[in-house]
Amino acid sequence: MINDFGQIALLGILSHLLFIGISWWALQALRLDKLIKANHVFQARLLYILLAIFIGSSVGNFFLDYLQWSRQLPMLFN
Repeated sequence: MINDFGQIALLGILSHLLFIGISWWALQALRLDKLIKANHVFQARLLYILLAIFIGSSVGNFFLDYLQWSRQLPMLFN
């Protein structure tokens, strides 16, 4: 039981990092420089980072919830 918590925690950390990285990569395809004021490079980079964290953690939470629900589904038939 305790080992299971450790595995779930590790899976949660890795999935969030993976999906944040994928979100960062996907956001690079957007041309947000047209929307951002000139000479605000630091703020633009911070916006990219925050958007990547928001999107990646949302997708990671969805993935982890789906995984947890699929593991609990057999309990319905006990």
